[in-house]
Amino acid sequence: MGVIVQKYGGSSVADVECMRRVAQRILKTRDAGNQVVVVVSAMGDTTDDLIDLAKKINPEPNEREMDALMATGEQISSAILTMALHQLGADAVSLTGPQAGIFTDSVHTKAKIRALKPKRLLAQLKKNRVVVVAGFQGLNPEEDIATLGRGGSDTTAVALAAAIKADRCQILKDVEGVYTANPRVVPEAKKLDEIAYDEMLELASMGAEVLQSRAVEFAKNHNVVLEVMSSFVEKPGTLVREEVRNMEDIVVRGVASDKNQAKVTVRGLEDKPGVAGLMFTELARKSINVDMIVQNVSDKGETDITFTVPRGDLAKTVRTVEGMQSDLGAKDIVANEDIAKISIVGVGMRSHSGVAARMFEALAKHKINISMIATSEIKISVVIAKADADKAVQVLHRVFELGKKK
Repeated sequence: MGVIVQKYGGSSVADVECMRRVAQRILKTRDAGNQVVVVVSAMGDTTDDLIDLAKKINPEPNEREMDALMATGEQISSAILTMALHQLGADAVSLTGPQAGIFTDSVHTKAKIRALKPKRLLAQLKKNRVVVVAGFQGLNPEEDIATLGRGGSDTTAVALAAAIKADRCQILKDVEGVYTANPRVVPEAKKLDEIAYDEMLELASMGAEVLQSRAVEFAKNHNVVLEVMSSFVEKPGTLVREEVRNMEDIVVRGVASDKNQAKVTVRGLEDKPGVAGLMFTELARKSINVDMIVQNVSDKGETDITFTVPRGDLAKTVRTVEGMQSDLGAKDIVANEDIAKISIVGVGMRSHSGVAARMFEALAKHKINISMIATSEIKISVVIAKADADKAVQVLHRVFELGKKK
């Protein structure tokens, strides 16, 4: 008998019929001789609806109360799905994240898992019950509920799979696996049979919405066998696994686009040691994740620093930097939400030269201007105007021939 963790996304449990179909899928897995733990997201657009509701009451709601509100979406899903399993004659029980033994740090709305104590969950499995866990949530040191950020149910599933030593963690979504690009933007995008942890981690952190980046990081660190597959059709998905030698034969594995970014430029900073450190230390203290950073060449004792942050953190970022403006000696702060980050990813970049030149040349040919560039061993990212994002993805997918069968 194996142990399988399955995670179902919001579109997979969007309504009553979806819940019934998912319940039948779960029972097929159980009847094949497996113990099953299920992690669920909130139904359909529930999380967005809850956020909209909160902001109608208060445009900048308290983050503790936002977590208390948003966690209810997954709890509704887990209870309803458990009822659907009961209707089919299955012995099943629902658990919240804290009941399943998930403990987080103190950061609200994007907490990180610090400990897992799945004693209660394992006790339910021993009774041969299907255990349905509300994703996206845990208990923080203050004994308040804390949520794990968008896509956090993926991390819940992978973390539980690691904790209970599951044989496989299946992430079931409304797509059939991981694609070379978003198929809604690039119709000829190709489903990948397998992808390395590092490639998937870069794609996820660069805007590919198929998996949360922290879930991939957890899977890599704990060697969790991960499979991304469709909840609507029963066919093999994409295996996320350790890198093997032949993966380097493919130079670029995929293209990702992140339109949920914002750019902040702090102008006229004093060009002296410690100024940048002071600013970024304070942003880190506020749990603001800074991504790309560019500092201009010093001119007359002054310099400009431009950096990107998640768009949802823009208001907090601007407030934080404005509060430090006199300490930084900054003359001006400019924010821009009309940007997108485009990335190409592939472990094959390690052993192939000229990839960046091909990327920049292709974008220039189509009059797509680049304002920022960042590179790593297996990734090249650029910041461009948001209006050009889809065109850029299509151009790069075509230039690197990702739609071709190999």
